[in-house]
Amino acid sequence: MLFELKSVFQNDGEEKQVEYNLDLSGLDVDGVYPFKTPVVVTAKATNRASLITLVINAHFDYSRDCDRCGEPYTREMNMSFEHRLIQTLADEDNDDYIETPDFTLELDDVVISDIFLSLPSKNLCRDDCKGLCQICGQNLNNGECSCDKRQTDPRLEILKQLID
Repeated sequence: MLFELKSVFQNDGEEKQVEYNLDLSGLDVDGVYPFKTPVVVTAKATNRASLITLVINAHFDYSRDCDRCGEPYTREMNMSFEHRLIQTLADEDNDDYIETPDFTLELDDVVISDIFLSLPSKNLCRDDCKGLCQICGQNLNNGECSCDKRQTDPRLEILKQLID
């Protein structure tokens, strides 16, 4: 979505807000398509003393398989991002500002980048997920198994002898 910001840049105290749905269902994240519903994006640009601030809120459902137990889960995500906008940059290596030379900003690119950088690196169905039994493979969230947890890896037996 192209966000027209000319009036915001030219008028101190000016605000402009847009809300739209962004379809990310075709985007691949580690071989999975986790965005089953559109991302609801609200973006608000504000000019305060010639400093343009862009606040973006993104609301979406994120569906993955748990990294510990393998069960599918969906989590409701609410993310908020803030950026400073400037018409032209003197230093091209400055990541503190987003350059908008023609007073327009392609919001989709900014939103996608922000969301991808904020996605969890570890996908857990819940914070206290117990995972799978390493011996029998039972999901330990559904109950304990009867496996002997004291079994020692035969490769580590020599270390046990050193301790004794």
